[in-house]
Amino acid sequence: MADWNDKSVKLGDYKIFLILLSHMLITSVDGRGVDQFMKNRELPMHEGTVKTIESDDGDVIDCVDIRKQPAFNHPLLKNHTVQIKPHAQSRGIDEEENNPNMLFQSWHKNGECPEGTVPLLRRTQNFNHSRRSYPAFLHKKVAQLNDVNNPSNHEYAQVSTVDGNYYGARATINVWNPLTNFGELSIAQIWVLAGDGNELNSLEAGWTSDGYQSTGCYNLDCPGFVQTNKNIALGGSIEPVSKYGGEQRDISIVIHKARSNSYSHSHFNNNDGNWWLQVQDQLVGYWPSSIFTHLAGTSDAISWGGEIVNNQPNGHHTSTQMGSGHFPNEAYGKASYFTKLGYFDEGNNVKDPENLEPFVTRPPCYDLRTGKDNKFGVFFYFGGPGYSTNCQ
Repeated sequence: MADWNDKSVKLGDYKIFLILLSHMLITSVDGRGVDQFMKNRELPMHEGTVKTIESDDGDVIDCVDIRKQPAFNHPLLKNHTVQIKPHAQSRGIDEEENNPNMLFQSWHKNGECPEGTVPLLRRTQNFNHSRRSYPAFLHKKVAQLNDVNNPSNHEYAQVSTVDGNYYGARATINVWNPLTNFGELSIAQIWVLAGDGNELNSLEAGWTSDGYQSTGCYNLDCPGFVQTNKNIALGGSIEPVSKYGGEQRDISIVIHKARSNSYSHSHFNNNDGNWWLQVQDQLVGYWPSSIFTHLAGTSDAISWGGEIVNNQPNGHHTSTQMGSGHFPNEAYGKASYFTKLGYFDEGNNVKDPENLEPFVTRPPCYDLRTGKDNKFGVFFYFGGPGYSTNCQ
């Protein structure tokens, strides 16, 4: 739907970032205990940097030796061998060389990372490792977690498929630059989950407009995700974005579990069963199955949708927008959307999700409308403006 070979659009107060999160609640790799070290200081050059690129919008990208990326700080990956591609691709997600729809990030204007390196965004001040995100339908499952881990000020408009045996998920996500109040965020993403309560495992990917200038254990800041792509900087800004009543911009995201012919639930080698991330038909990297408990096997739930944080500034509901900032009834070109929703079955086939469970926290603030047709497959419009006479 989107042609990325177009003139860049100047973004607003907060840039739009490609985000990646992972939660293994049974472990300690979620970044706890680093808040004071990270806060209000510029981080030094990443270890293993061979080249640095500064973008016009302020991003600083370190091109880091692929063997020295933060993934290998994870205690279970000390002797891990990097896998450049999955042993077997899922049907319908073949990687394309020189893809005209390849994701554009502003740092590309000023250089590229050499072969054998991966681009890492260098963090600056106001960085905070406090956020965790859970799909709304899981909140009741993780109620025993404390308020930081299960915040009541998160609001959602999403759909979910649950109680299945899933080998991944995909969607095409409309990209906007929603108004975001300081200290809050607006997200559009996919959740791939397994487990429950303190053993919940979660993989998440999408985009965010983030008033914290990136909150939470994102991207490559926490060990675990092994990046293999030298062109996509996780956490880096993306452009252009959609225009109200004008050109629409999308990114396609796939999370899928690669399996070799010898794969089984009870036995797999070092690189069997890894969860691969693909953006705009480009393999970005993978989460090794060895770092998970429940996601060492398959996923039992998938969610797609929007999320915001509502800190109730000035004593009323936030004006932070979700999606485009407009309600779903305005439809294409005005309301934000997810299209081509799908999940992967045990044969690596892409299937349309059936019996989706919608969830909207506060319909007067943000809402959702689902549908299906031949062009967009299973889709939904979502979002809204937040604070209004109907949203207090």
